[in-house]
Amino acid sequence: MKLPLLHHVKLWLKIITLIIGVIVSAVLLADLSISLSTSSQLYKNIETLPSQETALVLGTSKYIRRTLNPYYQYRIDAAIELYKQNKVTHFLLSGDNAHRSYNEPWTMKRDLLKAGIPEENITLDYAGFRTLDSVQRATQIFDANSLTIVTQKFHCQRAVFIANHFSMDTVCLVVPSPTGWANTKIRIREILARTKALLDLYIFNVQPKFLGPKEPIKHEPMPIE
Repeated sequence: MKLPLLHHVKLWLKIITLIIGVIVSAVLLADLSISLSTSSQLYKNIETLPSQETALVLGTSKYIRRTLNPYYQYRIDAAIELYKQNKVTHFLLSGDNAHRSYNEPWTMKRDLLKAGIPEENITLDYAGFRTLDSVQRATQIFDANSLTIVTQKFHCQRAVFIANHFSMDTVCLVVPSPTGWANTKIRIREILARTKALLDLYIFNVQPKFLGPKEPIKHEPMPIE
């Protein structure tokens, strides 16, 4: 009696191991495919970055436990430099507006205003609860089909992949990432986020939490170089 039971246990262990292997392989393949398919649209150097009318700056918290979040600061610094070098004329600041004391778009706007960027060159998207929402709302609500996305490399790849799905003309300015364990943890989470993005786009057809009427961005003329 013990032998058949042991045989069944081993069989189930093999099946479970196979299933786990397939899932892990699929997750890693999704991560790799997103990285490879977007590589030509990522730029580390502002000088070689194509000019676009609008930059989509993806939000994150400015502070983490009362300490300035380097992910946030790198994005803001890059956005300011884009404007100074006449690479963009308008900013779409997209992020979470969870409650009165936490407002990613307004926080970004305040820092851009301090840097001398005119208020009329800034549009806020308070419903950018996640990357899919930010990118899809950029085209469907704000009529911004050509964009320079501003964020870290791991985030750039997923954001551009989503934009490509919606036939948008996008490039991404890759801003620095902090080093160390914190960045490693975020990169691990990103692998799972990419799998979810593929499922949302191709299986579940997930829509942004909020859409609504169009609010086309009014662009300032691009400077003549």
